[in-house]
Amino acid sequence: MKKRGFYDAEEKTLIAEYERGEFKPVKDQKGAKQTAVQAARRYMRKDARINIRLSAADLEILKRYAVDEGLPYQSLIASVLHKYVSGSVVSRKK
Repeated sequence: MKKRGFYDAEEKTLIAEYERGEFKPVKDQKGAKQTAVQAARRYMRKDARINIRLSAADLEILKRYAVDEGLPYQSLIASVLHKYVSGSVVSRKK
């Protein structure tokens, strides 16, 4: 596997599991790929707009977090909302 400069904890875990041979191929790879592609398309589809009012201070903090993550701030907000509604929000300590 080609090395790159930075891996977060989740990436390191996945790499270690892969190198230990813990990943097993699925029987219907074509079907699994098609299912994954369809799920990605549904997730990436942006088909609704909202307007929201935030305090200037909160928006500034969101913009700083977005810069740290390398994302546009609107994408960060959409990601945070998606994680919240899917039940996978992790509290961020200051």
